[in-house]
Amino acid sequence: MTEVFPPADVDLARAGDPAAFTRLVRPLRNELHAHCYRMLGSTHDADDALQDALLRAWRGIGGYEGRSSLRAWLYAVATRTCLDAVSARGRRALPVDLRPSSEHAVVGDPPVTEVAWLGPYPAEKYEQREAVELAFVAAVQHLPGNQRAALLLFEVLGFAVAEIAGMLGTTTTSVNSALSRARRVLVGKEPPTRPDDHRVRDVVARYSRALEEGDAPALVALLTADVTWSMPPMAHWYRGLDAVMDFATRLPLGSCGSWRHVPTSANGQPAVAGYLWDDDAGTHLPWSIDVLTLRDDRIAEVTSFVGAEHFPHFDLPESVD
Repeated sequence: MTEVFPPADVDLARAGDPAAFTRLVRPLRNELHAHCYRMLGSTHDADDALQDALLRAWRGIGGYEGRSSLRAWLYAVATRTCLDAVSARGRRALPVDLRPSSEHAVVGDPPVTEVAWLGPYPAEKYEQREAVELAFVAAVQHLPGNQRAALLLFEVLGFAVAEIAGMLGTTTTSVNSALSRARRVLVGKEPPTRPDDHRVRDVVARYSRALEEGDAPALVALLTADVTWSMPPMAHWYRGLDAVMDFATRLPLGSCGSWRHVPTSANGQPAVAGYLWDDDAGTHLPWSIDVLTLRDDRIAEVTSFVGAEHFPHFDLPESVD
């Protein structure tokens, strides 16, 4: 990527001018945030890591000598910050990582709070859709921190091996070894093909309508035979039409109550914000962000991220009448 930072601002920032530092960082905030999300698997963790990284960068900008591009220097700071977080917390997971699928609906499935769950990402903040798709970010979470960093810096961000070695304080041999091991873990994780935007909108609308109307046949018509449905922070998940529809007819289509949906996007994929009727509030309140993975024009995976805490990142309404 071409260096576009005004030299005068670099000099001013190094001399302690916070306004100049802010001007330098502003064009990179979104992509640095996406990098932190890919490293950590959580929008909330990415918020904290980016804030910490920019504070570290501000404190260290006086020592920046221009041996690498400012962009590379900032990515090095952000990556090291994320590696510290990975060491402290470990990886984030989805239900499919923790246990076999369930053949029948588990009613009253309690949330599992001791697991650090993967979270959804408002991908419109960043233009590289494939680099934040749910399957890719989930697969990256299986890598140790150094492999995760090397893979993302090389494959997604396009830094050279020698640059990465400098950023991580290691050797080119170590970086090449980390890349080789990471690629073996991620083999076969390519994103599925997806239909054009018109067909995507149609699938999203039909999915929302099927849930709102409790229409099981309409939902079945949208799903692949090997569809999966998971709902972090609930641990149980379902694979195949029979298991998924047993779950769907007993819970979202059955006992949950009245739904309203707002189309959105998460992880560069079509998504639906689900609002469930609340008697006390007298309106539909935030319940889940359903991220849909499409194969051709059918839904191959539904990942329902349950929790109102996900909604503010997506600029969604607080309630739906």
